[in-house]
Amino acid sequence: MQNVDKVKRQLEERLKDLGIKIEELEGDLRAPLSADWEEQATQTEGDEVLAALENSALSEVTQIRSALQRIDNGTYGKCETCSETIDGKRMAALPYATQCIECAKTD
Repeated sequence: MQNVDKVKRQLEERLKDLGIKIEELEGDLRAPLSADWEEQATQTEGDEVLAALENSALSEVTQIRSALQRIDNGTYGKCETCSETIDGKRMAALPYATQCIECAKTD
């Protein structure tokens, strides 16, 4: 598995980046609507996309915080279902994975 300190730094950096992204999305979502009805319809559709992006970013933040907590308590890289070590390639691809491939397949 990758060096846990390196993974922790990468996760903390991603968390900062997501914080900035979420702030920008929230700012865009708070922008007042146009007085023009057609423009409002377009803005509303855009707001739905922005809200979905924000929800996705918030979900990733939750997963990263959970991974950082697992690093701190020494359970990072262990499958929450079977307690086996999660393959290093999976952890490299998805550093906040909570299950090994086999257990993830069965969920």
